[in-house]
Amino acid sequence: MPASMTIGDFSRATRLSAKALRFYHRVGLLEPAAVDPVTSYRRYDPAQIEDARMIHQLRALDMPLDDVRRALEAKDVRLRRTALTGHLARLERRLDETRTAVTSLRALLEPPTTNPVEVRDVPAQEVLIIRDSIALPDLGGWFTTTRRHLDDAAAAAGIKPSGALSGLWSTELFLDEAGEGALFYPVDGVGTVTAPPPTRTRPPGPSLASIETLPATRFAVIVHEGDDETIGNAYAALGAHVATLGESTPGALRETYRGGAPSDAGTTEIGWPIR
Repeated sequence: MPASMTIGDFSRATRLSAKALRFYHRVGLLEPAAVDPVTSYRRYDPAQIEDARMIHQLRALDMPLDDVRRALEAKDVRLRRTALTGHLARLERRLDETRTAVTSLRALLEPPTTNPVEVRDVPAQEVLIIRDSIALPDLGGWFTTTRRHLDDAAAAAGIKPSGALSGLWSTELFLDEAGEGALFYPVDGVGTVTAPPPTRTRPPGPSLASIETLPATRFAVIVHEGDDETIGNAYAALGAHVATLGESTPGALRETYRGGAPSDAGTTEIGWPIR
């Protein structure tokens, strides 16, 4: 008779409770080797211990049940590695998000230190620009891709930017989690609009870059020193200052990036349009 284990012994060997074992049986992840038709007692094969340990470990890492099932069913080592690598990548992203949240929370516990706000009149400006409609959760990836496309467009047209990379961010992008955004470089004396604007269904690319003249605007400006993790302090201080002035006007916020900003340490000038 093949060796088998009671649910109690199997629980001790795998550190899985009877409740967990019954659940994994019910969802089809770990079926007992045999179930007594009269008593419903479960017995397990010792060879199932390794699968049980893997289930226990993967669930401890919050892997979804369907992904655990795929990992268990993957007899090919490469397929199992692919399933596990995908989940590790998700965990690493979550870890990065947690680190960002911890940094932001620590900043709330300390008295915020921000630079003073100044009022600045920015004259009309000719720019090489890519505009698009963006979902807020996609902003990071969109920024990286669009910056590369903008650089390619400038190189292809032989245009040398006359200033730092900047972004325009609509109120709707933050209020509704979807709205208009743009990246641009200041340029001098290049010409007029040369390409159509981007659309929701077409990814931004060099062919979508255009030449525009941004209108003269008065901004309340604050300079943030650091990366994107702590920029919330600067936005809070700037918003409160503009509210005190009572001069906020509709229009896109403008960010100008220097050094490694916004992803790494550098400086970001934030401009809030005012009357």
